[in-house]
Amino acid sequence: MRIVVDTSVIIAVIAGESEKELLIRRTVGAELMAPESLYWEVGNALSAQMKRGRLLRAQVPVLLRAYNQIPVQFVEVSLEAALEIAGDLGTYAYDAYMLAAALKYRVPLLTLDRGLVAAAERAGVDVLEV
Repeated sequence: MRIVVDTSVIIAVIAGESEKELLIRRTVGAELMAPESLYWEVGNALSAQMKRGRLLRAQVPVLLRAYNQIPVQFVEVSLEAALEIAGDLGTYAYDAYMLAAALKYRVPLLTLDRGLVAAAERAGVDVLEV
């Protein structure tokens, strides 16, 4: 099974959040995929945590090593398609990239982001329950 995973899933796993074990069990044997924006979103999420004082700079290399161990296949999505989705659903582009990937490859989405779940349902994207 192929699954589009978003940033919330990746951050929960590498940061050891409470959902980590459940997410790992949910994805065992799956082929994980994401738009290339995931790479930049992970960086943004980690820098935001440093800025807010929730993450020490010295912890970043450890989290990046964990991130690099997750086998995610980066897939292309059309900027035009993503912006159409963003316009139709009133979402940010980063969420629209995830939805565009799930729609293009006809695979479910795994996310912890309730807003993205709602947008996915409106877009007709299957969402895996966590």
